[in-house]
Amino acid sequence: MGIRGDFNKFVQEGNLVGLAIAFVLGVATAALFTALTEDILTPLIGAAFHIDFSAWTYTVNGSTFFQGDFLNAVITFLLIFVVLFFLIGLPYVRWQNRQAAAAAAKMRNCPECQTSIPKTASRCAACGQPVPPVPAA
Repeated sequence: MGIRGDFNKFVQEGNLVGLAIAFVLGVATAALFTALTEDILTPLIGAAFHIDFSAWTYTVNGSTFFQGDFLNAVITFLLIFVVLFFLIGLPYVRWQNRQAAAAAAKMRNCPECQTSIPKTASRCAACGQPVPPVPAA
């Protein structure tokens, strides 16, 4: 079966161990993106616009608000969102659309009740009427 087949089987089973591994990988990915944002991206943005995000704070009645930290969190969230959308979300939606189109190509409507039936059916499952065969393509 091989490592790839074993991995696919493991992922598709959806057990608790797989969920735990996915959680740990998610936490590690979030830490990686946080480090990327705080250590590389915001210093580059700060250098371009002459802003020190680590010192970007304000104080009201003795309470300090860390705007720079919040901006780092927003940028991290946006990075994770974009990466997950383009690496997982978009391919998954396209795969679903291909699956739906393939399933629809195997179906036709009953001429009597308009229920969707397989192209190879000789009788409608909903109304019981015989249906003419589909001409060969």
